[in-house]
Amino acid sequence: MLKASPFKAKIEALLVNPSRDSGLESHLVSSIELGYGGLEGETHAGLTRLSCSRVLGQYKRGSEIKNTRQISIVSVEELALIAQKLDIPYLKPEWLGANIVVSGIPDFSLIPPSSRLISTLGVSIVVDMINHPCKFVADVINQHFPNKGKRFPKVALHHRGVIGWIEKSGHLSNDDRLQLHVPIQPVYPHL
Repeated sequence: MLKASPFKAKIEALLVNPSRDSGLESHLVSSIELGYGGLEGETHAGLTRLSCSRVLGQYKRGSEIKNTRQISIVSVEELALIAQKLDIPYLKPEWLGANIVVSGIPDFSLIPPSSRLISTLGVSIVVDMINHPCKFVADVINQHFPNKGKRFPKVALHHRGVIGWIEKSGHLSNDDRLQLHVPIQPVYPHL
């Protein structure tokens, strides 16, 4: 079961990276179409993907698995916090390869797995989990602010946003709102 929370996020920006071959950075767009395979025209789209280093504890590298990394979502507030910790004037969401930038939900990266972000028109994104920082973003930051990116993996921990997949398809535009729905479930007490 899920329950609507009092939190609504405003979509501040939408981005697409059509090919990872050209780099990590995504590009601003005014609207996006989300299908069950993810964001149309995005390098991370697809119902399945090949397993990578993130899931080596579960699967042999290159195994075909369900794609729960269709969408990357970050918050304006956490981008500003990371920039402050890196001592740089700003951190662009494009540099992180983000797809959706939101504002208005405190501690956005810490929303529970299996939460839904549901638009006013009914588009639903299932939050799989927190997106852990990586050195690839650090390399992009260094291109803009030399020697400032190396600390990114450490300072962005728990502030890097979330990844998810599409549960209900549809259209999103800048300034749309996403209501946070959270699972009704206690924390697993044995960890």
